[in-house]
Amino acid sequence: MDTEGLIDRLRTALGDGAVLTDADVVAGYSRDMMPLAPAGTPLAVVLPESTPQVQAVVRACAEAGVPIVPRGAGSGLSGAANAVDGCVVLVTTRMNAIVEVDADNRLAVVEPGVVNLDLRAAVEKHGLFYPPDPSSYDWCTIGGNIATNAGGLCCVKYGVTTDSVLGLEVVLADGEVLRTGRRTVKGVAGYDLTSLFTGSEGTLGIVTQATLALRPLPQAPGTLVAAFGTVAAAGTAVSRVVREGVVPSLMEIMDSVSIAAVEEHLKTELGAGRGCAALLLCQSDSGGEAARAELARVEQVCADAGAELVHTTFDLAEGQLLLAARRAVLMALEVYGTWLTDDVCVPRTRITELIEACERISAEVGLKVAVVGHAGDGNMHPTIVYDPTSADEAARAHRAFEDILAAGLALGGTVTGEHGVGKVKREWLAREIGPVGLRAHRAVKAALDPGNLFNPGSMFDQDPG
Repeated sequence: MDTEGLIDRLRTALGDGAVLTDADVVAGYSRDMMPLAPAGTPLAVVLPESTPQVQAVVRACAEAGVPIVPRGAGSGLSGAANAVDGCVVLVTTRMNAIVEVDADNRLAVVEPGVVNLDLRAAVEKHGLFYPPDPSSYDWCTIGGNIATNAGGLCCVKYGVTTDSVLGLEVVLADGEVLRTGRRTVKGVAGYDLTSLFTGSEGTLGIVTQATLALRPLPQAPGTLVAAFGTVAAAGTAVSRVVREGVVPSLMEIMDSVSIAAVEEHLKTELGAGRGCAALLLCQSDSGGEAARAELARVEQVCADAGAELVHTTFDLAEGQLLLAARRAVLMALEVYGTWLTDDVCVPRTRITELIEACERISAEVGLKVAVVGHAGDGNMHPTIVYDPTSADEAARAHRAFEDILAAGLALGGTVTGEHGVGKVKREWLAREIGPVGLRAHRAVKAALDPGNLFNPGSMFDQDPG
């Protein structure tokens, strides 16, 4: 099938308005938010509205030998949704129905284009809660969250996306529909295919529906903020909180660079003016006396670790302001230049060493590096600020990005805690999992996608040569 024939077939299946070929429009769908990842020029962008339409696209592209790159809202930070030359980018944002909310069984069935925040708002009306909350939760989609196994600020208590996915509907490379998982609380029949597709970055199939576990709506949280004169003291507090067995609903850390940026951006004081080296922000949504007891234990741990200031509030508005400061870090850093955020996860006892490594790397490359992260699970987001119009600064930013990944691995960590491998960390995945692990990945890919149709070149190169 020639190119024009494929476009005609796609338009017949989806309608003219759902097949985009204008060069300027198509370019807007060619990459996500990771500036380092390569991106090609798509042949076309398609916006299906149903599973049968996805099947039609897959079958047409398979017959034409044209690769497909699935894409949600484009909020990713690994290049996993970046186009390859001559591909069809399949955008799932028009598949945005919340099919069912089963309050009695605490589950929801949704299409992949549902925005995370919209789902949270919808189930809240039933007294329920969908926990995964990536920083882009107000515009990222559930399909993208599933593809990258996204996390967020609440991971310490509620886990990442895979912990909330009960089952999936997936269009495979031959156009058939696979249904995985279950609606029951337990179920161990066969391989765990649901977990296999969750985090596969669109390389094995296209998710067209998901069954998600919900939780009871938490109580309004109490919030604690602790300021430390050294990063080491903050790291000690994190380790002791974990050792104490306290599981807050959120435990975040900000270094001095992040604090200063947010203070300037929000025109407020978070502690940097008093020589604060790190802030620890915790919340407990256990409610009532249980929340007060949890935060009291965290407060004591912070004081024992050398916190210079500890403040606890059960005022919801004040807590929201403190959390807004944490969420504003990336926007605040734009004052200094373009940001490039990394994503490494280390054992929680080694957070201090990672932050200190980032300080050293910052000095070596001569660029500002801010570190924020989910202290409760060791997932840190060192963010490099640079001038993208300067080839020299861009090269130094790339070097810092790579050096941070190396530091994370050296500390016994992983090169991605929640953003995924995509097209920017393929070499690092190979380093982390080794040749046997890489061979196993390729075998799974070959079994499910023998023609290398889905998202070729993401995560790893299917051809070992």
